[in-house]
Amino acid sequence: MLSRIIPDTALTIGYLLGFLLCSGLLGAAYYFEYQLYLDPCPLCIVQRILTLVIGLFCLFAFFLRRSVWPLRISMVGVLLTSLAGIWVTNHHIWIQGLPPEEVPECGPGLAYMIDTLSVNELLTALLKGDGSCAEISWTFMSLSMPQWMLLVFSGFLMVSMLGILRTWKHKS
Repeated sequence: MLSRIIPDTALTIGYLLGFLLCSGLLGAAYYFEYQLYLDPCPLCIVQRILTLVIGLFCLFAFFLRRSVWPLRISMVGVLLTSLAGIWVTNHHIWIQGLPPEEVPECGPGLAYMIDTLSVNELLTALLKGDGSCAEISWTFMSLSMPQWMLLVFSGFLMVSMLGILRTWKHKS
């Protein structure tokens, strides 16, 4: 039934499109950073990392689409990474919605944190966010970058669920 709705060729193209979308998003992020001089906040950096991971899982799925278990693993990877992305972007949107007096203080720069903090402390600091995360420096169609990324991660979540359903219809 699901194979009539989503043919194999559409899934194959979808894996490649997922990778290309992630590549385009990362390219746009670096354009904003290096051409428009919009420095990324800690939560933006985490979103970039999660986008990279989703892109790599999509590329993995594209190249190993004929092997059922690697395909399943990559789709579950996209699903879990998308869930993490949704959590991070929701947290980012929440910080952006705080009144100015409740916004956390800005922390040190990423380079300093990498040099001085342990991996656990670095991850905690990145996921917590800081005052720079509350700044809305760019909008498109009245949505901020984290709101757009919430839509992107939600889309990847839905598509990965379809991919998982489709791969479980194949025989192991």
